[in-house]
Amino acid sequence: MIRKLLGLLPDMNYGQVFFTMCGSTSVDTAIKIALAYHRAKGESTKVRFIGRERAYHGVGFGGIGVGGIMPNRKAFMSAAIPYVDHIPHTHSLKDMAFSKGLPSWGLHLADELERVIALHDPSTIAGVFIEPVAGSTGVLPPPNGYLERIREICTKHNILLIFDEVITGFGRLGDSFAAKKFNIKADMITCAKGLTNAMVPAGAVICQSNIYDSILHAADNDPNSHIEFFHGYTYSGHPLAMAAGIATLEVYEEQQIFQRAAELSPYFEKGLHSLKGLPNVIDIRNFGLMGAVELQPIPGQPVKRIMDVFNRSFKKGLFIRTTGSTIACAPPLISDKKDIDFFINTLGESITESSKYM
Repeated sequence: MIRKLLGLLPDMNYGQVFFTMCGSTSVDTAIKIALAYHRAKGESTKVRFIGRERAYHGVGFGGIGVGGIMPNRKAFMSAAIPYVDHIPHTHSLKDMAFSKGLPSWGLHLADELERVIALHDPSTIAGVFIEPVAGSTGVLPPPNGYLERIREICTKHNILLIFDEVITGFGRLGDSFAAKKFNIKADMITCAKGLTNAMVPAGAVICQSNIYDSILHAADNDPNSHIEFFHGYTYSGHPLAMAAGIATLEVYEEQQIFQRAAELSPYFEKGLHSLKGLPNVIDIRNFGLMGAVELQPIPGQPVKRIMDVFNRSFKKGLFIRTTGSTIACAPPLISDKKDIDFFINTLGESITESSKYM
């Protein structure tokens, strides 16, 4: 299973995998690995993490801490991990509306990371968590060059860059992972869902070889250490989950799922942006087989319009996901052009019909 998983990231020096049970446990595991790595390197003051506003990293206390979803933080932040800060999200309706693919505006937002690092001092910062394309908050593709700049800043200050690829991993962007799609060596990648096609609970943290080697080397040289890494779950690497994962990765390869997603992405983009001009549509954005249609909310009733569109679409045989005033679009990776046509036409009809009543 490890060999097959690492084979999806050739020539990027990923060497080890820690298996978990889901995306949330993957994020919490990555936090512990980052702390253990810096401690092994004699950098025990590096205990702080930086996330982004509007970021979703699961519902573990670590993920809520580095995440930027307000309801989660409001409910549980008092018990979440300390020593966390956030940089701004990258979405600006005024500057980015109806962007196709990566927005041209917003690269400068990456330099907010420099500001926050300077505020806390790089010697205190262990890692930065980034969703390559933010999903749960409404599909926010990164500005062109943004991820590359984040990588440069992390490397400059000896800070680990952790990509949360629970959504972007396993074909959603037309490649195995966003790290490969953007050719960026994140120090760790968290993943889940697509690892087993979500048929059996499983997640993983994929690590650069130097992280694993540093932790083990420190343990080997500590006479009082009997366990290299004090962490694990009862069902980490469960045989059933590993069997499902192997089968899933074989299907991805045999049916060329990632390539099919890449080939379908331009057709999906064209169809999605054909909805521009429909009543109350204020933005459309996309990357790979991810997209979003944002509607103008009704003052004082922020979800009324979008829920009406949801209900109309559902009655027509289309299930859509709503987040705030945004319809988040993620067609199955086995879709063909007829499926995309059905999706676009049905959603367009529902939006148009809804506008006549509210």
